[in-house]
Amino acid sequence: MASSTTITQQKKPERSLSPWQIARRKFVRNKLAMISSFFIMLVTLMSLSAPFIAPLLSPLPDISKVNIGAMNIEPNGEHLLGTDKSGRDVLTRLFYGGRISLLVGFSATLIVITLGTVVGALAGFFGGFIDSLLMRFTDFVLNFPFLVFVIVLNTILYGIVDGLWVLIMVIGALSWGGVARLVRSKVLAEKENEYILAALSIGCSPFKVITKHLLPNVISTIIVQGTLIFATMIVIESALSYLGFGVPQATPSWGNMLSSANEPDVLQGKPWIWMPPAIIITLTILSINFIGEGLKDALNPKSLR
Repeated sequence: MASSTTITQQKKPERSLSPWQIARRKFVRNKLAMISSFFIMLVTLMSLSAPFIAPLLSPLPDISKVNIGAMNIEPNGEHLLGTDKSGRDVLTRLFYGGRISLLVGFSATLIVITLGTVVGALAGFFGGFIDSLLMRFTDFVLNFPFLVFVIVLNTILYGIVDGLWVLIMVIGALSWGGVARLVRSKVLAEKENEYILAALSIGCSPFKVITKHLLPNVISTIIVQGTLIFATMIVIESALSYLGFGVPQATPSWGNMLSSANEPDVLQGKPWIWMPPAIIITLTILSINFIGEGLKDALNPKSLR
């Protein structure tokens, strides 16, 4: 009597996911972060394509020309967001202003992240005298009178250097202290691990240990911090431009568009001039912060979301 054989089919083991793939899946499941990402991409795309979109949306695509016959026109079919006190189309300036505000925010963020990461990594890895020296310099930067320095530097360099790049360099050069302290604390915790001691024991140079072993393990923290700094840089640019110390008035930005609200008649009677930049600044900052929170949850290995 033949015995029946049972054939058991083993399931093919699933391919394990890398930490970055897991993080991407968790981020995609965060609906608020995804909606915010879509909004930021839309704002960026519209800002970058302003020279092509503006002539299609407005009969006044020139953002610098004063049009006496079109001053303070309320929103209508021809000017969707109306015109300002100089007769310039508000929607057109909003698109062009986005290019400047995003450029300032992104460029200043790169400077902040680069300087903060370098200083923090060196201080945390070497310790001792180098750590003390770099941290005292960091304390000096953090306590430097930021607004006074911006005003003085803009006054000195006015007409010599493009005010936009002066603003970017000043904001970036005086805002990296927090990143340096954060990276230093992470490096101090990581450098005591066995894999770092093993790398040093086989003769790896400090530069290689920092770049190949330490920074890859703190990069997630730097990415999250970078998104939050991006939002902060846009706020700083908007505030300085609103006060008249940021982007020159001849160059539209969301901040100097908002400065028209300084005039009582505009603030009370012409809300279409200042409300669009106020709304877009608010939505952009909220979206960037939601993206930062989404990245924080996605890159946290203990997060179950």
